[in-house]
Amino acid sequence: MALTGVENLARLPELKKKLLWTFLLVAIYRIGIHVPVPGVDSSALADFFESAKNTLFGLFDMFSGGGLRNLSIFALGIMPYISASIILQLLAVVSPELSKMQKEDGAAGRKKITQYTRYGTVLITLIQGFGIAVGLESMASPTGAPVVIAPGWGFRLMTILTLTTGTVFLMWLGEQMTKKGIGNGISLIIYAGIVAGLPRAVISTFSLVKAGELSVFMLLLIGVLMLAVLAAIVFMERGQRRIPIQYAKRMVGRKMYGGQTTHLPLRVNTAGVIPPIFASSILLFPATLGEFSSVSWLKSAAEFLTLRRSPTM
Repeated sequence: MALTGVENLARLPELKKKLLWTFLLVAIYRIGIHVPVPGVDSSALADFFESAKNTLFGLFDMFSGGGLRNLSIFALGIMPYISASIILQLLAVVSPELSKMQKEDGAAGRKKITQYTRYGTVLITLIQGFGIAVGLESMASPTGAPVVIAPGWGFRLMTILTLTTGTVFLMWLGEQMTKKGIGNGISLIIYAGIVAGLPRAVISTFSLVKAGELSVFMLLLIGVLMLAVLAAIVFMERGQRRIPIQYAKRMVGRKMYGGQTTHLPLRVNTAGVIPPIFASSILLFPATLGEFSSVSWLKSAAEFLTLRRSPTM
């Protein structure tokens, strides 16, 4: 008789230990999201993000699990690590040394690439931390309240140090999830950050239904569409084109080897979620510029791309 998932969990202590490690590390990540960087007016920053939720700030806030809205120690999330990984993969195409290290050096080469990725993560975080610190000093809430309480180099250095330390610690958490947890630590951190906003979205949806702004039929239709989209995504992710490969026969001594037939699996969606992320960033870029610009055509483009209605229309 086959064991169910719960029975497997009870009878396999190693799996139970991995799950407990994963839940513990995810809990540490979610606790850190609510630890703010010193010197920031949290209410003014929340008001600013509420007015800029349809821009790149809203997109980055989603991937950081709400850490950017609170300007927490994990505000940058794991995105600097992903950016460093992508940069190294692109450099491996044009750099013979990195390409050799990636293909021929085995475990030692992968270890070096991981080390270079960590260095790149720290460098990117330092640059982004400085940019965020300088940008925050010029930001204000819709009511005119400044986001930074005491601007200056003291605040900038504190912000850079805090954000860099938080990102490095988050990178370490992801590696520990991969080693001691159920694996794919970086993906789990991104997933935990995105799913963290799900309860708020569900409560808001039912509030609209209760207020009569959203009908029950429309709610059911949205639920069916969500399940259909989820099924389509799983179908496309698992879809592959199997290219047949035929190995030639060869004689070794008195024995015949080869002649086997196998296949090369070619995924339908080899790029994963990277194209949608870049497409969303490109579409939200004009909206981000429109928040800080007074040019009429730029504001019109921002309203069009974010599906907003102009107050004069």
